[in-house]
Amino acid sequence: MPIQPIRLFGDPVLRKPALEVVDFDKELRKLVEDLTDTMLDAPGAGLAAPQIGVGLRAFTWYVDGEVGHLINPRLELSAELQDGLEGCLSLPELTYECQRAMSVVAHGFDMHGEPVTIQGSDLLARAIQHETDHLDGVLFIDRLDTVARKAAMKEIRESEWFGLERPTVKLSPHATRGLGI
Repeated sequence: MPIQPIRLFGDPVLRKPALEVVDFDKELRKLVEDLTDTMLDAPGAGLAAPQIGVGLRAFTWYVDGEVGHLINPRLELSAELQDGLEGCLSLPELTYECQRAMSVVAHGFDMHGEPVTIQGSDLLARAIQHETDHLDGVLFIDRLDTVARKAAMKEIRESEWFGLERPTVKLSPHATRGLGI
């Protein structure tokens, strides 16, 4: 259960769409374990594989005491919207109001390749949408209105962590299948 370093804003892996998982093997189960342990240690409400440098469509969540994961998600979003504070482990200490669908039905697979459907609203819906965005190379600040996005970018540029020399990050033990990550 090794905790993995979390990639921060500015790391190109966060902007690259992740690949579909095709092998539901021991390596994938190890990835889900690493994601879960890293997310809980951070602590966070979710963590996507690209955030630990793995370009695969997998994420974990921890909402209302429930830990879960989803592989290769496809989302059905409600027309009803919600506004709420949102943050991201890849953007430390940054929180902004972000609009999301109020509820979601997420279809995908568990780490063993079994089909699953997750239905959620409020915070769970927000977490699932946020993590699925990561798999598409989208960050929550991309969903902010122009004024909020400019304020967020200013806050990022002024943060202690931005622009510092990044610590050496070891290569992920998880196959990225020639993604150059």
